[in-house]
Amino acid sequence: MTDSPAPARPAKKARPARKPRPQGQWKVDGTEPLNDDERIKQEAPGLSVMQRIRDVYSKEGFDSIPAADLAPRFKWVGMYTQRKQGLNGEKTSTLTNAELQDNFFMMRIRLDGGQVSTEQLRTIGRISENYARNTADFTDRQNVQLHWVRIEDVPTIWDELENVGLNTRFGCGDVPRVILGSPVAGIAKDEIIDATPAIKKIKEESLLKEEFHNLPRKFKTAISGNGRQDVTHEMQDVAFIGSVHPEHGPGFDVWVGGGLSTNPMLAKRLGVWCPLEEVQEVWEGVVKIFRDYGYRKVRNRARLKFLVADWGIEKFRQVLEEEYLGRTLIDGDAPEEWPGYRDHVGIHEQQDGKVYLGVKPTVGHTDGQQLQRLADTAERYGVSRIRTTADKELLFLDLSREDAEKLAKELEETEEHLSAQPSAFRRDIISCTGLEYCKLAHVVTKQRAIALVDELEERLGDLDVPLKISLNGCPNSCARTQLSDIGFSGKILTTDEGERVEGFQVHLGGSVGLRPDFGKKVRGNQVFSKDLGDYVVRIVENFKAGREEGEQFRDWVLRADDELLV
Repeated sequence: MTDSPAPARPAKKARPARKPRPQGQWKVDGTEPLNDDERIKQEAPGLSVMQRIRDVYSKEGFDSIPAADLAPRFKWVGMYTQRKQGLNGEKTSTLTNAELQDNFFMMRIRLDGGQVSTEQLRTIGRISENYARNTADFTDRQNVQLHWVRIEDVPTIWDELENVGLNTRFGCGDVPRVILGSPVAGIAKDEIIDATPAIKKIKEESLLKEEFHNLPRKFKTAISGNGRQDVTHEMQDVAFIGSVHPEHGPGFDVWVGGGLSTNPMLAKRLGVWCPLEEVQEVWEGVVKIFRDYGYRKVRNRARLKFLVADWGIEKFRQVLEEEYLGRTLIDGDAPEEWPGYRDHVGIHEQQDGKVYLGVKPTVGHTDGQQLQRLADTAERYGVSRIRTTADKELLFLDLSREDAEKLAKELEETEEHLSAQPSAFRRDIISCTGLEYCKLAHVVTKQRAIALVDELEERLGDLDVPLKISLNGCPNSCARTQLSDIGFSGKILTTDEGERVEGFQVHLGGSVGLRPDFGKKVRGNQVFSKDLGDYVVRIVENFKAGREEGEQFRDWVLRADDELLV
């Protein structure tokens, strides 16, 4: 007797594909706000707060400002509330933004391409002295930042800035931020192409269009035709860097999707060559993709880099060409990488036979009185054009070589203490604002960086290779922690006695340029703030003892045993 076959099981009905959860992409999910920030931005344009500041808040005081204007709309006019004094780094993680903030503002003055005249610099200095407790800092986005600004003084500050052609609009916020540009565009002898016309068109035409005033989050741009690749293109949302096409001549290589913070990503080449006259159109196309397809639901994913990572560079280019430009872009090969320093420290030749002088304020720190003195000094040498850089330098243009040498000596030997031949430590150190003013910071950075440079010069003298050191007050990497030779990310550490004190997580071997890459973490490699100098001295001495001929610091880090790195 044979067994009967088992009855066939009924086939399972295929479940319908689950619809992806909405990410706030306007072209996919619609424009219904999915969080409070998006709701606030749709209720009233960010720039609308400007008139309310003039008419109401400056007259009725800080307490008259509603929360929705204070954050986020004040960002659209380049203002954040600064950190309340006396709150240590532990409070950053336990208090709300409203509890951390003071009744004073950081104000960011926009200097696209780092261009500033002596008259403008003097005005910024005077504003700093009169309305910002003499504070001023150059930033790595070529801006100048002031602190301790009162809401009552803001209209007066704006008027004084407008009188010399400056403003604070789009200094912060979910908008296209200041455009990085070569500080010596149209001037330097080693330039491939002058990008000034493209930056000017974007600033004077594109930024006026309301369609670019509400993006998922901030959007960072860099445009430079200088052979030095002097605008940190690897970490921008979109960047155009000088490139010579074998058929079409000088133009730009295009990069998209860079950004650091807690989830760092390097920008990727789009694979296209762009002529100068098409930069504005391509720029607008990239911004529109971000506006329409960027993730708006969760703010820590609302950067272009996440969209580029998810789509891939091929799809990104396809969407740009087919949906936004309506044409195919010109293919382009990667430009040659600049092998040396990208900065402009020292004396360099201009196209017209004159020279420019680059000096380095330590970590970009200055003050209002110094800015006014520097404007006066520049004019004594016949200089009316000054530039700021992505490395927080100050450049004086249009000098004879003899005058450049005299000016360099004067700036270094007088109270200015600005060197055209700084040590490797002073030349390459960078820091964020830190605990003094920033509500996100856990540790003091700027003052500690200045003291660290002095200590390293005293104990080590100088170093014959570049050494980029960055101090960041939190994991957000405003000071490019992951791309530095030695990067310090601020955090609160616990001593053996159980005391909670300031310290840093260490990143080693990051770089931009020939082989851009993020620094590595060695397990347990954390340093108390008080031991910072000892740590750097120990690592540098280990490098000097163990390096091979011609070896750079990052190359040694990649092959060194971990015990030499802690």
